[in-house]
Amino acid sequence: MGSESNQQPENNEHQDSRPLFLQKFRLYETSSNFYMVGRDKSRTSWKVLKIDRLEPLELFMYEDSATYSELECIDLLKRIHEGNISTGGLKFVSTCYGIVGFVKFLGPYHMLLITKRRKIGMICGHAVYAITKSEMFPIPNSTVLSNMAYSKNENRYKKLLRTVDLTRDFFFSYSYHIMLSLQKNLSNCEAGLTLYDTMFVWNEFLTRGIRHQLKSTLWTVALVYGFFKQVTLSLSGRNFVLTLIARRSRHYAGTRYLKRGVNEKGRVANDVETEQIVLEDVPDGRPVQISAVVQNRGSIPLFWSQETSRLNIKPAIILSRKDSKFEATKRHFENLVKRYGNPIIILNLIKTREKRPRETILRAAFANAIEFINKDLSEENHLRFLHWDLNKHSRSKATNVLTLLGKVAATALELTSFLHCQLTPVSETGKLLKFSSIDNTGDQAGQDLCEVRAVPNSTSGDYHVNLSTLQRGVLRTNCIDCLDRTNVAQFAYGLVALGHQLHALGFIDVENVDLDSPLADNLMKLYEEMGDTLALQYGGSAAHNKIFSERRGQWRAATQSQELFRTLQRYYSNAYMDAEKQDAINVFLGHFRPQEGKPALWELDSDQHYNVGGHASSLVMENSRPFIKRSLSEGNLICGSSCPVKENETEQTDDSDHPLPESAKGGSMGLSESTPEISTCETDISFARYTPSMSGRQLFLDMQLEQRLGSESVRLRERVESVDFSNFLDIEWLSSSGNSCEEETYERSAIIGSPCGVLSSDGLTVESKAETSFSAIESASSLKRQEQISGDLNIDAKGSNKHITEFSEKFVHWINNGDMLFP
Repeated sequence: MGSESNQQPENNEHQDSRPLFLQKFRLYETSSNFYMVGRDKSRTSWKVLKIDRLEPLELFMYEDSATYSELECIDLLKRIHEGNISTGGLKFVSTCYGIVGFVKFLGPYHMLLITKRRKIGMICGHAVYAITKSEMFPIPNSTVLSNMAYSKNENRYKKLLRTVDLTRDFFFSYSYHIMLSLQKNLSNCEAGLTLYDTMFVWNEFLTRGIRHQLKSTLWTVALVYGFFKQVTLSLSGRNFVLTLIARRSRHYAGTRYLKRGVNEKGRVANDVETEQIVLEDVPDGRPVQISAVVQNRGSIPLFWSQETSRLNIKPAIILSRKDSKFEATKRHFENLVKRYGNPIIILNLIKTREKRPRETILRAAFANAIEFINKDLSEENHLRFLHWDLNKHSRSKATNVLTLLGKVAATALELTSFLHCQLTPVSETGKLLKFSSIDNTGDQAGQDLCEVRAVPNSTSGDYHVNLSTLQRGVLRTNCIDCLDRTNVAQFAYGLVALGHQLHALGFIDVENVDLDSPLADNLMKLYEEMGDTLALQYGGSAAHNKIFSERRGQWRAATQSQELFRTLQRYYSNAYMDAEKQDAINVFLGHFRPQEGKPALWELDSDQHYNVGGHASSLVMENSRPFIKRSLSEGNLICGSSCPVKENETEQTDDSDHPLPESAKGGSMGLSESTPEISTCETDISFARYTPSMSGRQLFLDMQLEQRLGSESVRLRERVESVDFSNFLDIEWLSSSGNSCEEETYERSAIIGSPCGVLSSDGLTVESKAETSFSAIESASSLKRQEQISGDLNIDAKGSNKHITEFSEKFVHWINNGDMLFP
């Protein structure tokens, strides 16, 4: 014991060539070391990890290269106890189920452990777990702790990290790569360390130190954040298991108004991979059929933002002109092709027309970006797209909306197909199976599937994979928030896919599940629950489910009341809670690393793509605009040099997060200078100011906007053909259903910022607008009047807890936990 495990194989191979997965651990301590003892599920293999407690500011650990039996391990612990009897011996600390990671603020390292878990599902014999309790332990002995360990800022960072609730919506598996889709698991030969670098492992930063020191992932668990739900359903006397998984990307992660659009690396806010798996429910040891389909949601991949406002439930959309050649947008779609192959199908659900341009500005710019990118692509690799105003259709019957979305989904599924295979248990282990019948198209999906790995099963050996169909390409859906309208569209796609999946598995004779069937209702409940979960994570309230409620026949007044409450809940969370949530996420993901002598995280207005409205420093901006906290592209936060692994020892991958270089940390406190923008209202240069009074059709056909902003010329030019257009399906039925661009005058208006001003955050609820026309010159005085109107909500941002006292405990509990306000 005590030898460093640089020779430890990355794949955690066991003596008999089968992978070793440690699933239960016991933590012991002496005055000089922690000893963690881990065992596998069968209790046949035991390993020991030693962590040094005498170094106050560094992290040193050693893995015993030997694999012990239970009796041998007990004997080893007795000898450690006897050797340390003079200093108190060996003491038991805690039972645990894996290491979440190690974190350092201004003082010593702390270790995060899972101390309780619960099983939430099974995939091909592999258990999936959620965390029910976690604890954080300081590494150094109390005798060597510095005063910094008890400083005010240190304790505040620890409290901030604890606000990331590991017991809500995090899940993991010891033996199944839950961060990958089923198709990737069948085709991807990566294992061990490299899996933690994927975009869906949220504790990649926290585990970086131990993984790079030990060259092993035996002791850690890879946490995925999002949604996991598994149900068993019956059809014609046969059972099948339906699993719905949503994986949120850790790149450019955060809350609604603080993370919008795309960053320079092409990563978008609220990037979520949704996987729907259908598994035949058969006894262990028998061949089993399985099918899976993946879809994607993510923010509109342009540089745009919204200011967090306590005066306006629906703040202005600000579109930047910093990327005239759409390089970041292009990077985003290149990444999608790398992950899923071609074709990439874009379903854009934002509005076609508005009295005051908001969503329509993004709609036109997004259409321009797609057209610009397609010019450099071969015709077969063109981005396929459909711009379709779901909000307009939601005013009609919900059934009509879902039927139309079903047609889009069926066309998209025909282009991408889905995974279907049969898994047959075999006795051989770890065998690579080659499929000469696979058509290698040259894209990433085709290359990965030249070889398909046998899937290890914990109960009946490995599986031989008999492949029928593969998914190539993906449907990417978005609205403004990628929450409410997007979730409706994802359900429609999931329902169409379910019909094809059940037909492939032999459960039904036709590739269709009727919208009125109990099976469709069961699937709707799953997608509704997923939508609520993702909306709480990103937006602060459950999703607006107007269409689902109408589909179930819910009383309309009750639906409107529910939508109102959710809008208020989302507004409160965005205006008062999201800044702290974003800080906690930045610390957890390693986007901000505290450093002594540098500003603390809560002292910075640091979550910002670009400094809107001037060249002032962050602190000046924060003092002048105390109610605003905006979004910063990932990797640009001020960071300290403290990290689990020295930077010169850590080889960063493309998916890793790079802190801001020292040379860029100057007087602007890490914020980039302002770039030209187009805002919908209340900025020095307003889109509405240049909007002529003409029809919507004329506007998009003839409008040209040219203003010299600094050294950059801004031009907005859009054709009416791109307003409602698709290049992958016939949209005549869309035009006939009233989705053409009707003539309507665009008017400039201000929305009074009371909680009753606008009841919808994503266009699916009833809106009650108090509109007042005013010129750009009058905007400042109008804003003051709004402050007076909203006096009850005008709260000093300097006191982090002052605002809570102005609301009842019951209301705050409802905001934070999402329970019913009125039981």
